[in-house]
Amino acid sequence: MHDLAKAARAAHRSESLARTIITACGIGVSLVPILIGLFLLWKGSATFLIFGHSLPGFLLSGQWAPNDGAESGGQVGAAMFVTGSLVTCLLGLLLSLPFSLTTAICMTEMVTPRIRRFLQPAVELFTGIPSVVYGWIGLTVLIPFLRKFLPMPYGFSVLAASCVLAVMIYPTITTMAADAIAAVPRAWRDASFGLGATRWETITRVVLPAARSGIYSGIILGLARALGEALAVAMVIGQMKVFPVSLLKPATTLTTIIAADMGGAMDGGEYNAALWTMALLLFLISFIFIFLIHRLGTLQKGGAV
Repeated sequence: MHDLAKAARAAHRSESLARTIITACGIGVSLVPILIGLFLLWKGSATFLIFGHSLPGFLLSGQWAPNDGAESGGQVGAAMFVTGSLVTCLLGLLLSLPFSLTTAICMTEMVTPRIRRFLQPAVELFTGIPSVVYGWIGLTVLIPFLRKFLPMPYGFSVLAASCVLAVMIYPTITTMAADAIAAVPRAWRDASFGLGATRWETITRVVLPAARSGIYSGIILGLARALGEALAVAMVIGQMKVFPVSLLKPATTLTTIIAADMGGAMDGGEYNAALWTMALLLFLISFIFIFLIHRLGTLQKGGAV
């Protein structure tokens, strides 16, 4: 009995220790995004609190000439970078979405399980390709191709960056859309067939509407992925600090300007503070996207109930 009680106490101590470690790790990891957000808020707010710029001027002005020093007086309008990011990401989404949805429908509704076991790893393989590889292929293959067939002198353009982003977000949207479609109960399909609907009518009028929340989540997650990409976009967009007036001309984005200029900006200067403010803006946009994903997930669960 004494040995059994001793073993029980040892097991209880081990369980308590494991529970404490797991809880501490979970709480610690959960605090990391909050700490990152507070750090970005501290660094990014210097543009407004120290150098005296206004939020409307930062978001709506296209004048970008900050002082690379501790003195204020420069211009920190980031509208051209925000516009470049939105245009590039939205165009990439429009290019990727048809291929992503058709692939997801093919994997879940059209092909046999044997072919599906081949297609799914092939799609997921895109995720493991490094960003620099996408950028290098875009630089050496896509840009010469566009320059040959379109009236663009250099090839570096918003269109080239959008094409690269379309390929990069393709596996994200495809995987989430396929999971959402596969989660639709089989009985719904059988009921549709029993009422005389064809396979295509069942897909378009039953399956896709039932899976729309999951598909929307995949789209938002893909858009967030595109918005945060820097290296591949920087290699093909041209890095010109101008408004994206044409898809066939160079421009720049929030991520590319941060990646290109942060290392050379003086720490504590107006230029450095403006770049940190753009990083804060990216963080807030990503937070909004994540909130939308969770909201759509809640709506999907409510609809399933």
